[in-house]
Amino acid sequence: MPQGSSQPARPGQPAQAAQAAQAAPPAQAARPHRVAVIVDEGTNPFEVGCATELFGLPRPELGLAGPLYEVTLCAPDPEVRMNHGFFTLTDVPGLDAADDADTLVVPGRPDNVVPRGEAVLAAVRRAHARGARVVSFCTGSFALAEAGLLDGRRATTHWLWADSFRSLHPGVVLEPDVLFVDEGGILTAAGSSAALDLGLHLWRQDHGAEIANAVSRRLVFAAHRDGGQRQFVERPVPDVPDASLGPLLAWAQERLGEPLTVAELAARAAVSPATLHRRFRTQLGTTPLAWLTAERVTLARRLIERGENRLDVVAARCGLGTAANLRARLRRETGLSPSAYRRRFGPGTGEPITA
Repeated sequence: MPQGSSQPARPGQPAQAAQAAQAAPPAQAARPHRVAVIVDEGTNPFEVGCATELFGLPRPELGLAGPLYEVTLCAPDPEVRMNHGFFTLTDVPGLDAADDADTLVVPGRPDNVVPRGEAVLAAVRRAHARGARVVSFCTGSFALAEAGLLDGRRATTHWLWADSFRSLHPGVVLEPDVLFVDEGGILTAAGSSAALDLGLHLWRQDHGAEIANAVSRRLVFAAHRDGGQRQFVERPVPDVPDASLGPLLAWAQERLGEPLTVAELAARAAVSPATLHRRFRTQLGTTPLAWLTAERVTLARRLIERGENRLDVVAARCGLGTAANLRARLRRETGLSPSAYRRRFGPGTGEPITA
């Protein structure tokens, strides 16, 4: 589902999260998940760095015997001149290295109206055809669209090139106000730093929210930024800018288990519910109720990952009320039942989920 943000970091964490110990390590896979990153003439170095930082570094803080991911670069030529000639990569493996990847990452480049080489597009098509996960960072979505992967699908790209993207690829459902779009096996991130948002989303998909939070702490980056990239679009400055929602969000995150209402949030912020709704829409790209529900589901996921197997307890602690509501919300968010989610991301105690 689309994600986005209006804040560079979360203003606070739930009280339950602050009391948690180190994240429980995920189950070790038989082999690391292979990530291939295509570097082409003019590729942006920052996004390549994001991919290697996210998936290529050791994670000793997770307490694992070995890495969960391994990263390789690949290119149509062994020497690749990066954006603006900042530096040249040499001895880069060929594009056949992408044929063994579980995830293929395509970073952006500034010359988006210049088509990618057919060799790059063919590598992208092969990866998708064999079921690999295909990911673009920033304007890498142009390459995915050129390869024909995005026709009829939702996607995003950097807001500065949104009009150009629409003109070149009218068959794509462009969502320019979000940080990333997840279309299952095809995922697209907006601006360069949104590569980190999408990368952490992949960590959450693969290993759960608790592990993703541990990685985000290592990155000193928000585990989940709410809202969208609309905040970064150049526009006239309003005469009276809205006050920051940060203090209100921090206050609410400490009280997720309480029966908070939009009216109570508005009273806390000393504004009317209508004004609060407008500020949420402007700053976060969502509604107060949707934000509150998302925070509660995130807390529920983390409680399950830490080993809490009583759904009524989880529902009460995160403010979702009943086990039935928790089941529905968790399935909507993750596609998994609580039991399936715990089998995949929990501590592996073997204890069943109970109502």
